[in-house]
Amino acid sequence: MPISNNRLLLELEKHRREINREIINPQFPELALADLKPLLTMVAHARAAYVRELLDIANVSSNSVPSQDQINHLRRCRETFEELVTAANALETVIQRDYLDVKSSTPGH
Repeated sequence: MPISNNRLLLELEKHRREINREIINPQFPELALADLKPLLTMVAHARAAYVRELLDIANVSSNSVPSQDQINHLRRCRETFEELVTAANALETVIQRDYLDVKSSTPGH
């Protein structure tokens, strides 16, 4: 890749970071690990509900094909779980890319 392309990509990344931070950071208070615990708990509950639904279907329908109602409920559980995971991943990306201020986890910093 030519040097000018590399420079353009570096500048693009710099501008992307600045724009995202300028837009995202003011909308949220500094986050600490304790602020994320409810989010992690919610995702874990959604995961458990999805897996529980699968196991419940298997226990009821082990020798037959699940009903359409069972599949629909399983799909809703999956969609909920996947949506929450996607959102949590988006938050993780925001933190990784320094678009959002986070509180230091060590006292005095």
